[in-house]
Amino acid sequence: MKKTIVIVDDHVLIAQALKGIIENFEEFQVLYECENGKDLQDKFQLKKPIPDIVLLDISMPIMDGFETAKWLKKLYPDILIMILSMQNDNQSVIKMIQIGINGYLLKNTSPYELEKALKQVAKEGFYYQDWASRIVFASLNNKNEEHDTIKLTAREKEFLKYTITEMNYKEIAEKMFCSPRTVESYRDSLFEKLELKTRVGLAVFALKNGFE
Repeated sequence: MKKTIVIVDDHVLIAQALKGIIENFEEFQVLYECENGKDLQDKFQLKKPIPDIVLLDISMPIMDGFETAKWLKKLYPDILIMILSMQNDNQSVIKMIQIGINGYLLKNTSPYELEKALKQVAKEGFYYQDWASRIVFASLNNKNEEHDTIKLTAREKEFLKYTITEMNYKEIAEKMFCSPRTVESYRDSLFEKLELKTRVGLAVFALKNGFE
């Protein structure tokens, strides 16, 4: 079954072009396009199909990408959010990662990389181009000295290893032979110790520090 996508972009021609490109991808299909976050809200209220993935622009009138991402994460946490924007400044990338988005691409990316990114997001839950990863790593490096002094338990380290897989928290709990509530306690403890807010942040930290 194909993964479903909704495009949220106020540039109608760009949205239509993206739809045309994605229609050539065997594993994905576009359900519909929206002009901004408010348009997306309205379509959800009209009982339009809920997608697996939202391709989201940042600069939009009425309700921009930041507001839309926050709203999606609060009410539809299972939807995967892939940013597709011209904005590549550090502040935008870090802010979006703090919100909990799953991937970040620039609009000038090739169809090949777009398909690759969508496949990885669908399978593993996150995808970042090299330039975006460097921004994330630089942000984490600012706290390296603090992290070096943080003591992680063996179970927290084991949990970190699983954050970079496609497993959900219930599946991780089964793998670790514990309850989902216990896994959530490991997650919350790591959020506090590492000053992170999302699984994506934990996954990036895990990759950077060799928890593979």
